[in-house]
Amino acid sequence: MSKIAIITDTDSSLPLDLAQKHNITQVPIMIQFGDDSYRSVYDMDDAAVFARVDKEGRIPTTAAPSPGQFVEAFQAAFKDGADSLLVYTISSEMSATFGAARAAAETMPEKDISVFDTRTLALGQGFVVLAAAEAAAAGKSKEEIIAAAERTRDNTHLFAALSTLKYLAMGGRVSHLAAAFAGVLEVKPVLTVIDGKLQLLERVRTQSKSWARAIELAAEAATGKQVERIGYLHANAPEMVRQFARQVGTALACPAEPIFAEMTAGLSVHSGAGLVGVCFVTQ
Repeated sequence: MSKIAIITDTDSSLPLDLAQKHNITQVPIMIQFGDDSYRSVYDMDDAAVFARVDKEGRIPTTAAPSPGQFVEAFQAAFKDGADSLLVYTISSEMSATFGAARAAAETMPEKDISVFDTRTLALGQGFVVLAAAEAAAAGKSKEEIIAAAERTRDNTHLFAALSTLKYLAMGGRVSHLAAAFAGVLEVKPVLTVIDGKLQLLERVRTQSKSWARAIELAAEAATGKQVERIGYLHANAPEMVRQFARQVGTALACPAEPIFAEMTAGLSVHSGAGLVGVCFVTQ
């Protein structure tokens, strides 16, 4: 039986222990504070990122892994006994990671490496990767693993409530005037993934209403379907996300063992601290 290894990037929001349990390799997104460079998840978590952001008054830049980083991961997987690799990256609409992984694969034409653009991010991407890893562990063929990942991708839903526009303003994605105005009005955007991008779906007044609306949208997406897997995302808001999860539990029939995960710095520096969200896979 051939050994198929699963590789992704840290924008999958998969906790390290969960990734290790399923033999998933995560190539890190890079976080740059001036001359200081860090690997997302491995060197710097969300708490450390936002502590430094608040101290310095600026957000770091982020960068996709280089092709060389992917080559190193590919070589390690083959050295560990893999016969072929399936690589699942964050949406190419959000990052250059897919291009870097594909470029790395092209330097090893003699090897069996397939690179996929998940067209999603965070736990949406993570659930696709988990489906592939579980199918691989079950001894499924390469074609069956790819099909399992695609089914998960097509049935995954993500809804999140943004706490503030402060960080989007710091990163130049909205004007400081718009962010200040939204703060005065307590506007809390509701986000989802559309066409491979994290998109602003609605603008809602107050945190409680934005949470309620995100949960309402999640319940609508799950209507008439069984929720097979669920996870909760947060950006440096571990206590808030537990409260949010309890509220989701009153609206959805949730699996018994949810995943709680950080957004991870490659994404959270753009969304800002305080984001909470739910991501789930329906049957």
